[in-house]
Formats: sequence, C-alpha cells, structure tokens
Amino acid sequence: MVGAPIRVLQVAAEIFPLVKTGGLADVAAALPPALALAGADVRLLLPGLPAIVDSVLHAHKLVEAGPCFGALRVTLLLARMPGTGLPVYVIDAPQLYRRGGGPYQTDDGKDWPDNLQRFALLGWAGARLASGDIDPEWVPQIVHAHDWHAAMTCAYMADHLPTRAASVFTIHNLAYQGLFPHDDWTLLGLSSRYMAPSGFEFHGQVCFMKAGLKFARKITTVSPTYAREIATPHFGCGLEGVIGARAADVHGIVNGIDTDVWSPADDAAIEQRYDAARLQGKVACRRALQKAGGLDADERAMVVSVVSRLTWQKGLDMLLEALPELVADGMQLVIQGTGDPALEDAFRRVAEAHPGRVCTHIGYSEPRAHQLIAGADVIVVPSRFEPCGLTQLYGLRYGTVPVVRRVGGLADTVHDGRTGFCFEADGANALRDCLRRAAAVRHDQPQQWEAIMRAGMAEDLSWSRPAEQYLALYEGLLPT
Repeated sequence: MVGAPIRVLQVAAEIFPLVKTGGLADVAAALPPALALAGADVRLLLPGLPAIVDSVLHAHKLVEAGPCFGALRVTLLLARMPGTGLPVYVIDAPQLYRRGGGPYQTDDGKDWPDNLQRFALLGWAGARLASGDIDPEWVPQIVHAHDWHAAMTCAYMADHLPTRAASVFTIHNLAYQGLFPHDDWTLLGLSSRYMAPSGFEFHGQVCFMKAGLKFARKITTVSPTYAREIATPHFGCGLEGVIGARAADVHGIVNGIDTDVWSPADDAAIEQRYDAARLQGKVACRRALQKAGGLDADERAMVVSVVSRLTWQKGLDMLLEALPELVADGMQLVIQGTGDPALEDAFRRVAEAHPGRVCTHIGYSEPRAHQLIAGADVIVVPSRFEPCGLTQLYGLRYGTVPVVRRVGGLADTVHDGRTGFCFEADGANALRDCLRRAAAVRHDQPQQWEAIMRAGMAEDLSWSRPAEQYLALYEGLLPT
C-alpha cells in the first residue's frame, strides 16, 4: 500500500471465539487482522451480545442515545478485541442484545421477534460511524458489511446520512436473507420509497439481504464459483435477477482460515501434534478418535468425519441414505453437529444401530471439532450448495482428505485426485461412489494417498492472499 493506510470498518453480528454459529464468525475474526497486517487501518463494529460486551478490553463510552429501535438506551463503546487488540465499536443496547439464547434465535430455535430492530440498529450504527458524527477522530473510507445482519448498513449509508465512505457487502450464504413482515418496514425509519421492488421489498416482505445487494457499492461473496452460481435460478434463492443486474459489481474471493488456530503442528486440542514431515502423529490422533468415540480399533477402516450444521443444504440426508452400505464396506463415521431436529435424531439412531462403526455428537465443541478433523482419514462435505466452506479447508490443513460435492467454494478449493475427491451429482449414489473411490486409493495405493494428504497440507490457506484481494477492491473504491 502507498500513502496513508485505508480506514476500513468491518460490520458483523458474530465473531470467533466470543459468538459463533458458523463460518461468518471465523471470517469476522480472521479477516480484520489479516487486513491490518497487510497495511490497512481496521476497526470492527459488533452488537453488544453478552459474550462480546463481557470480553472486550478497555471499553469506554463514546456516545449515548435515547430510545431507538426498541431500545430504551443505546451506548456506543470503543474497546479493544481480546487477542488481536484491534479497535472495536460495541453497541450496548441491553433491551436488544443482553439476553440468553443465541444471537438470532431463542433456546428453542425460534427467531427473536425483534430481529428486525436488533439488526437495523447494527446497520444504522455502521452508517453513523461512516458519516463521522459519532467518532470524528476516526472516519472510515470503506464500510464492509457481512451478511444479512449487517446489510442495512448499506441502505442507511445510501439514504440521508452524508458520507464519503464506500460500502462493500459480502454474501456469506444467500439462503439466509433476513425476511420480515411488510408492515415492519415503518420501524426502520426510512422513506417509503425503499419499500418497493427497486428497494428491499421482496415478495411482499422486507428483505435485509436485498438491501445489501441493492445499495452496496460493491458486492463480494466467498468464492468465485458461488459468485457465478448465485446469478442462476438454481442457486439464486429468488434474488438471481438482482444479482445478475449487478454482475459487474460482484466479486468472488475465497475465504482463508486462521492458520494459527488451525495448525496440526501447534494444536493443543489434539492427541499428538504433527505436520507433513511427521505424519505419525496423525495415526495417534486417529486411534484416540476411535477410542473416544467407542469405535472399533480397526486399522483398515477408513474413518470419515462430519463437522457441520445438520441441514438439507449440507446434503447430510444423502450421507444417511448411503451410510448402511458404507458401514458394510468397513468404513467408520464420526459426526458432530446440530441443526434440523429430524437429522439430529436420524444420526443418533444410526449410531445406536451401528455400535463400533458410527459415533454421533449432537452439539458443538470447538476442541472436539479439532479432534475429529485431526483424527479422521476423510472429511466429507456433500453440500447441495456451499458459498465457500471452511471445513474442507481445515481438512486440507490437517491432512484429512476432503470428499466434497463440486459446487461453490468446494469446487474452488478441492482438486479431484490431487488434494481430495469430488463428485458432481446431487444424490446418495454419487456420494457413496466417491467415498468408495477414496477408500480404494487409501487401501490399494498408500503412497498416492499420502501424496494427496501432503498436497493438501502444502496449500496456502491463510488469509494473506484474500486480504490482498480485498484491499485491491477497497482501493478501487477510493476517490481518485
């Protein structure tokens, strides 16, 4: 970078390790420090969820506002992120954010009824920071909003707030759109012209995702293949027309991973540390995984792991359908995930039906995720669509060979026969055949299998290259 660093505000609803429901949290945690390392002046904006407010360091009040968006009091704090030390703005609005349950849903899986107000406030605060009237000592040149929760940042910036900042909106998963009843648009404080097909009206509803797509200066998504896919009816979730109309502004940038957190050579959560030159440690991790999961101590079995949300999107019903034949072939399966209650129950039942061959953990444990990825021979990601996917990247990093469907970011990051195995069709037969192909290479061609493991481990999966691509995008938005 030449000249003064670009000032970039990253707006997101969750961040690892404080609040995490999926890959968005990992990106929000890893991209900002990578940008800072590349020379940008980066700050974050986060909602004041309990784990965030309680964990940030050196917090002090910047400004306090009266009632807005259903909150009696809104205080904007400036603090530091634990670990990275990056500056972070936190919206402390107890009526909206200080509650039990998850960031988007109650403990029983229902959306919070005031999510429109909760995430409109996040966008409104992002736009106010862009205007310079909250913190005139630091005014961003780029405001980068992540997924539907932060999408209203782009609409508020495009509305009445004067700002020279440019907005960038990243789609992490187009299927989650932030849809709300039509009449709730009045709670947003915006002109009625926005509640039209040319704005964020979508089939009679308010659509936060569409607000980001319509009003951001540039749109990114988390892999080049997914960027192309979402302009088609099959993957566009009804928004393909909006995306197609902005094709020149849509860019695909593959996610990286935090290679300090995900490093088999330094991972304290796994049985024995290892790297590409010392693969014996992976054998110890495999045996530990079998023992912990109550699996048979079978050296010949290919151990297959799943670390995933248990949803239709992830194609795990295909795995359930193929599973009896895979177990009959001698494979073992270890699952960790949570999601669709029917899928949770089905995976519990297959574990009961196949003792010593299948182990199911319903829920999420970060240390266990590391153990499953380090200990398995294969990590399977049979998604029907996948914006980027991080699990297969973790697999590559740990020498755990990915078996994936060739869609989205999976197609961009796993190379069939070189770093993993890919299949095309949406169905249990294609998944089964691909896993059998992997098992045959592992059993009959051990040297080739080891070469595939090492090729994956040699990939540059860090955030260095994506950070440079984002910086180039930001620089193109600056006034000349």
